[in-house]
Amino acid sequence: MNFDEIYGRPPEGVWRAPGRVNLIGEHTDYNDGFVLPFALSQGVTVSAARRDDGVFAVRSLQAPETAEVSDPVPGSVTGWAAYAVGVAWSLREAGHPVGGASLLIDADLPQGAGLSSSAALECAVAVALCDLYDLPVPGPELARIAQRAENDFVGVPCGIMDQSASLLCTSGHALLLDCRSGLSAQVPLDLTELTLLVIDTRAEHELVDGGYADRRAACEKAAELLGVPALRDVTDLGEALSQLGDPVLRRRTQHVVTENHRVEAAVGLLRAGVVGEVGALLTASHLSLRDQFEVSWPEADVAVEESVRAGARGARMVGGGFGGSVVALVPSDRTDRVREAVRAAYADRGWPEPRFLDATPSAGAGRLS
Repeated sequence: MNFDEIYGRPPEGVWRAPGRVNLIGEHTDYNDGFVLPFALSQGVTVSAARRDDGVFAVRSLQAPETAEVSDPVPGSVTGWAAYAVGVAWSLREAGHPVGGASLLIDADLPQGAGLSSSAALECAVAVALCDLYDLPVPGPELARIAQRAENDFVGVPCGIMDQSASLLCTSGHALLLDCRSGLSAQVPLDLTELTLLVIDTRAEHELVDGGYADRRAACEKAAELLGVPALRDVTDLGEALSQLGDPVLRRRTQHVVTENHRVEAAVGLLRAGVVGEVGALLTASHLSLRDQFEVSWPEADVAVEESVRAGARGARMVGGGFGGSVVALVPSDRTDRVREAVRAAYADRGWPEPRFLDATPSAGAGRLS
């Protein structure tokens, strides 16, 4: 089925937004910290046309469910379609005059793999609606609008990173994003003789469940007890840990503070052109996410261990946790060895075979035709 067959007319255009891999800086975004994502070549495509009846209609080539609503409000749409309809609601809530639209969604980005398929969907819809209705919304503002759709319409308390990466990244670069100010900078990500290998562990995650929200609530509680606006503002980690009586809050705080330092160190290494040295920071990040933030999962731990044993410079889980993907920084002549090592380890444990993706730092969202 194509747009013409579904809606009885051709689309007015086609837009695309990429998924992302966060090179480093996990669970720092909603703590007003720093993140360093890059956009993938894989993403979500939206074919769209305006409607004069005020109806917002959404179809997907990957899912049987459909949605048609003329007055979208939180709770009026559920499932995957809520991410798309929520963008129209959020644009209207921000004062932008968005009318009805017919949308057809297509994607080559795996869902549930921790590669931000939800933000890619939101951002593809956002740029489509802005073009259709001639809305000159700057990228950082549009990222906030898409984030609000996920926070307040879908009900996922995500930070700003995923939407910013999908909208603002440029080819061959990672995006250093200050999640408090919204300021960003492009950081060269030169992968000469290196490959960023994404390993989809096949353990799907779902951020609407309680694990992600619990971690965010713990960070907010720790910041409140420490008397700072957010954990990003902790300057003396030792002193902060001594003030927190709850061992869980101490672990969460230790991860966020040290992860921000790892982002800053990674940026320095990338700007100095020593990309391979970032590998040690990736592995340190994973160990912190596993032991301090406690959001890793067995398939990710094995993928990291086997990747490093087979020659990767470093590896870590990406995304919110509890399932999804691992990213490994691998010398290009060792990628086959890493793939085989991870496959063999999964087979030994009776797990589904992992999927692999060579990640190329790519451009953010835009119009295709």
